[in-house]
Amino acid sequence: MKKLLAIIGILVLFVAGYLLWAFKFRTGAKKDKGPEPVPLAVSKHSDGFNQSAEQVLSSYYDMTEAFVNWDSVKVNTTAASLQSALEAIKIDELQPDTAIYQSSLDPLANAKAQVALVISEPTLEKKRVALNTLSENLRLLMVIIKYDRAKMYWQECPMAFGEDNSGFWLSKSDVVRNPYMGLKHPTYKDDMLQCGGPKDTINFTVPLLPANPEAK
Repeated sequence: MKKLLAIIGILVLFVAGYLLWAFKFRTGAKKDKGPEPVPLAVSKHSDGFNQSAEQVLSSYYDMTEAFVNWDSVKVNTTAASLQSALEAIKIDELQPDTAIYQSSLDPLANAKAQVALVISEPTLEKKRVALNTLSENLRLLMVIIKYDRAKMYWQECPMAFGEDNSGFWLSKSDVVRNPYMGLKHPTYKDDMLQCGGPKDTINFTVPLLPANPEAK
């Protein structure tokens, strides 16, 4: 009888321990909340407008890299892509805001004229002169429309056209890859690739908002 009671006591303790462990395990386990909500960035422009502006900048960056490499053929092909992108930018979307729309037309027209010069000029030296004016008008255009999908860096080369005669360009990074000096300069070779630096940052990007408004 004593043996039976002892066995029953051991079984009761075992069951009680198991139930206590199971309770703590279930209540203490973290619930799987699923993937974290993806932050959303709200743009003032439509997706179509942003994609057309992004294509302009992408073609422009490809062109400046061709200048870095002293590749006149690639300069012309990338400039032609930029020319097409400038023609296709959805600038008419800005018409409801008359002031912004009207202000954007001149730098856009000037950029189109200068990219045509980049293509038609026979030498890289003259193409770089057009690049400088093109860059200024493209910078002005992006400031007026307040392009908000990415930062841009306004870079300066203080000796692009001789001592104390600066040239400018837009970059998607603050790292300097100078399209006026580049990798194959007849005098400096690649020693002046990083000549210059950021003069300004153009940043109209908007804060990220949580995908779930109740998320903190």
